[in-house]
Amino acid sequence: MPPKQDFHTQLRNKMDTYAHLVYITTKQFPKDEIYGITSQLRRSALSVSLNYIEGYARMRSKVQRNFIEISYGSLQESKYLIEFSYKEKYMSLSEYKLLFLLADDIGKMLWGMLRKMSHES
Repeated sequence: MPPKQDFHTQLRNKMDTYAHLVYITTKQFPKDEIYGITSQLRRSALSVSLNYIEGYARMRSKVQRNFIEISYGSLQESKYLIEFSYKEKYMSLSEYKLLFLLADDIGKMLWGMLRKMSHES
């Protein structure tokens, strides 16, 4: 049995999977959306991971919290763009469900961190 991953590793792995799935899914989007929703969705999905990683590397808790909040905000942005893309028929129902469930899971983990940080300050 593989060793149990710590919270940080689990969250980073989920974020990494999320970003890669967004990239894979958006490859099939209409070419006229390359500078529109395709680019915006990819940037927001990557921003979730990048801000979390940068915040995790900071030593001051208020700075960490700020980056986690930005990560959470980017996640919400990407969730809206996923929903929008599904309604525009840019992705299948199965792709939509997979991305949305993963985003929800990541969101719960980030929200839990933010709640814990607010109780510690």
